[in-house]
Amino acid sequence: TQYRSGIYVSSPEQETVAREVIAEMTASGVYSQPIVTEVAPLSHYWPAEDYHQDFFARNPNQGYCMAVAAPKVAKFRKTFARLQKD
Repeated sequence: TQYRSGIYVSSPEQETVAREVIAEMTASGVYSQPIVTEVAPLSHYWPAEDYHQDFFARNPNQGYCMAVAAPKVAKFRKTFARLQKD
């Protein structure tokens, strides 16, 4: 896909948690397609340009956010509310 998701970990503990959550989400059967989020060690990291930071929060009315991201975020929040921090 054009925009890939990734979890880049800096410790074995973070990797374990990330993989456990992905496994739980997969086992839930909520998603019809496989979860393809990459889990990999954090190596080289360059922050994106400022206009990319918090893009979804700052651009909720942007076409991609409304049509693609918002429904996915809403579904996740509803299904996995117990995993969210206040």
